Amino acid sequence: MENGAVYNETTEPEAGVPRRRPFGCTLQHLWGWRLPVKLVQAILSFVAVVCEEIVDDCSYCSGLYFFEFISCSAFLLSLLILCVYCTDMYESLGKEKVQKL
Repeated sequence: MENGAVYNETTEPEAGVPRRRPFGCTLQHLWGWRLPVKLVQAILSFVAVVCEEIVDDCSYCSGLYFFEFISCSAFLLSLLILCVYCTDMYESLGKEKVQKL
């Protein structure tokens, strides 16, 4: 009995194992000019945090503490944005939740 012809037409070819990207990194959601801008933002906010920590003495420290809070928050939020857009978290969270975030 020759059933090979029937099975060849209806059977799907064996699918290969999908390749995983290292650490789930992808740049498809942060492309063009947006990636360099976010990288520069993260670097500059980190430089601001480091420069603030260099200050030893200050007369009126409230402005320095406010600058520390703002620069540290900017650094952490820019890292969060880079992590979400450049990893698989974007797909797992969904576009709507990322925009709300």
